[in-house]
Amino acid sequence: MPSNLVAVLSDAGITIPTPIQAATLPDSLAGRDVLGRGRTGSGKTYAFLVPLVARLTASRLPATARRPRALILAPTRELVNQIQEALKPLAKSAGLSTQTVFGGVGQGPQVAGLKKGVDIVLACPGRLEDLIGQGHCNLGSVEVTILDEADHMADLGFLPAVRRILDATPASGQRLLFSATLDNAIDVLVKRFLTNPVTHEADSAQSPVSTMDHHVLHVAREQRVPVLADLTSAPGRTVVFTRTKHGAKALTRQLNKLGVPTVELHGNLSQNARVRNMEAFHSGKASTLVATDIAARGIHVDDVALVVHADPPTEHKAYLHRSGRTARAGAAGTVITLMTQEQVRDVRDLTRAAGIKPTITRIEGVAHPILAELAPGERVLVPGGLGVSEVDPQEQRNSGGGRGGARSGGGNGGGGGGNRSRRRSGGGSSTGGAPKSGSKPGAAKSGSPRSGSSRSQGGAPSQGGQRARSGSGRSGGGHTAASFSSGR
Repeated sequence: MPSNLVAVLSDAGITIPTPIQAATLPDSLAGRDVLGRGRTGSGKTYAFLVPLVARLTASRLPATARRPRALILAPTRELVNQIQEALKPLAKSAGLSTQTVFGGVGQGPQVAGLKKGVDIVLACPGRLEDLIGQGHCNLGSVEVTILDEADHMADLGFLPAVRRILDATPASGQRLLFSATLDNAIDVLVKRFLTNPVTHEADSAQSPVSTMDHHVLHVAREQRVPVLADLTSAPGRTVVFTRTKHGAKALTRQLNKLGVPTVELHGNLSQNARVRNMEAFHSGKASTLVATDIAARGIHVDDVALVVHADPPTEHKAYLHRSGRTARAGAAGTVITLMTQEQVRDVRDLTRAAGIKPTITRIEGVAHPILAELAPGERVLVPGGLGVSEVDPQEQRNSGGGRGGARSGGGNGGGGGGNRSRRRSGGGSSTGGAPKSGSKPGAAKSGSPRSGSSRSQGGAPSQGGQRARSGSGRSGGGHTAASFSSGR
């Protein structure tokens, strides 16, 4: 590799390649088309960024207006931003310029960046097609094309747009396709667009991560929110996944009312709200992030010690990608699935398909000792959670959990092109009122804190009937049996 890239990686503490990097780099640096498969958190991003920067540097061609030299396609704007953050120091060391392109924000800055001339475009398919159609971008000079999370783009229905975009790039250019799984949808792209590709699979699609522990908690429906509040009020960062965006919004409100600083991430949020919420989670201001499957691939935060499937996913690939938010790059992590009686068969089939053998525990409520074992440390609650002051009322009306969400012609991650988004306000409210505050904190249960940033300290009075864990357990409060996933 070029010495300047080695230096950048060394400064970031990266000196030994991961298996997917070691497998693919010799071929990708040599200019071969590569099909690479590695699970979430395996290091795929650097596996394609390093050869991309190296090859653009070697070709020494100038960037020209509206004609980028390289293209990276990703399914969500969160993932585009994540790749951009990893690319910045590498591109800077090589003197290369970059431009992100995705919906949910005004296209003006994107158009200006393309007009100025840019080396690398990182894009979601919908907005990129819009800009191409408007004459702001031409892919005829692309030397290297990269598809990241190709299987997720297939799941989201982006393959027709991806095929049209790849058709617009020179067939003589290098193409790198990276995915967590390889299936028939990916085969179609490989056969059509890759020339004599080299295939590298760094691990089995179902091989478990040795540093990740999997647990299933068999709970009564009405105990799910109290159990979630207990788990998320322990020290460390937690990511909770729900099935729907309305469920994510409702659960975020419930956890905040119960004293857990929580933010949400789903398709009904504007780009500004997404950025603000992720910054709050990164900084530690929010200790818990509630997200939907569509956001699972774009969440990369160090030291996420716990992932909770509040709603079990519908298929095993979603389980693996959700779970991959923890135990990244060799770190340890715990994955918990909440399962009600009517979900027993589905969860059994799900874990079998994912190649996971979880520990299953039936619990009656928050007094069960398994909760302190899975999420050790003193439970700390902050009155009001993150606080209503963190939410922009105008933005909440524009991008909240309204039925139908944002509609636009872009077709990816929040809209594209110059189409005007239309939103209808509404959305889920918390299920059941939280009990009155004022319960006396008890003695904290001993246990080593999980990794990650610590939560707020100082013995704040408990909220929503929650209190620090004592030997007798805690009461879950007055929640109804209604599912937070319904958004009601």
